[in-house]
Amino acid sequence: MLFGTPVKAALSAAAVASALLIPAAGSASAAPAPGSASAVPASGSTSGSGATVSAASSFDAKCRSHSRTYVLKKYYRRVPVGPPTFYTLRCGTTTWGWKHIKLRHGWNSSMDRKIGAAIGSGDPNGRGGYSTYANQCPRIEKFRTILGTPGGNNDLLTAYKVDQPAVAGAVAC
Repeated sequence: MLFGTPVKAALSAAAVASALLIPAAGSASAAPAPGSASAVPASGSTSGSGATVSAASSFDAKCRSHSRTYVLKKYYRRVPVGPPTFYTLRCGTTTWGWKHIKLRHGWNSSMDRKIGAAIGSGDPNGRGGYSTYANQCPRIEKFRTILGTPGGNNDLLTAYKVDQPAVAGAVAC
């Protein structure tokens, strides 16, 4: 016998603890809600010590151990007929995806929410993505997403704050 009873008990306890902490693929905490503006993972969750764990550090760890095409999150957009369309945020590089957004524009829960709002209910911006606009005329674009990466057409290339009139080709007011 390789392991004594105390070692087996410790290994069993560790396996049970990890199973309780890591959500299964089909669990409610791991699966995205269909039609929600954002899905996996929740930013700003709390650790056992009560400290806030940011999505940035979680995404950073995942991108260190996975390739640039690893999907970090899915954002959903409702379409008139059929299931919602989803757009993915991949680890990417310094020129596209999460690494680019973090490096060039900053990543936090506010950026995550703005991306979810733009993709979920924003208007096409004429640049291959979706934007949110101030409620005025002429329309002032407030936040822009651009889609299409080397990883896929439905991938988030970049996202950033803007304060300028809507570009040509965008929905008129």
